[in-house]
Amino acid sequence: MKKSDFIIQDLLSKIYQQQFRSGKLPTQRELARSYGVSRDTVQRAVSALADMGVVRLVQGSGIYLSHLAHVNPLVFNSLTRTPYDRIVSRCLDLSCGPATQDERHVFQMPGPLPVWRIKRLRIVNHVREQIEVTHMPTTLFPDLTRAVVEHSIQDYVERKGYRISHFMTTYTPCALTRDEAELLACKRSTPAMQIQSRGILSTGRVYEFSRVVAIDYSVSYISPFDREGHRGRMGGRG
Repeated sequence: MKKSDFIIQDLLSKIYQQQFRSGKLPTQRELARSYGVSRDTVQRAVSALADMGVVRLVQGSGIYLSHLAHVNPLVFNSLTRTPYDRIVSRCLDLSCGPATQDERHVFQMPGPLPVWRIKRLRIVNHVREQIEVTHMPTTLFPDLTRAVVEHSIQDYVERKGYRISHFMTTYTPCALTRDEAELLACKRSTPAMQIQSRGILSTGRVYEFSRVVAIDYSVSYISPFDREGHRGRMGGRG
């Protein structure tokens, strides 16, 4: 693990342990001394925390906790902790065709209605990191364009008047295909993660499902302990 990543996780842990009750973190100089690293390393870590919205950097004053830092569950990964202006989505393909059997099941379609199939490459900080294939019903989104695909699909969905409720996501280690390795400009032996996700609207309807292949991928979760769920799994013995 990179030292800056260790500092990010360690500071997040300390924040959720409420060790900074004053609402302010030590200075970057103090953090560098504490972790035995350069100030540049600390600055990268603190900037990442600021990008995630966990802390605020006040020039000439210090590092302050966000007022929601203690109460919100937090999930962050290699992509979501990066500001949108450092992510480029390049549309590789946008096509429309009759729904397959799997697509009909996911979108609960009565028949082979048309479905959008989108393939895009995500470039983060000038590095090719993810390939995403997304499926969306054209009945909900008849005017989808390449410009939308290269901007933000989520923004487009909400501008259409829908409200996104939540996502169901599954992570599975995978091996890159030859084509995927070429697109990501890496070796086929490069470790990769397959991320399958369904986006669900407030009405309960699935509006998209996607498969992402990502390299150099990591994800961290900070969430409340589900005591009732734990007791249920233990048969009431926990």
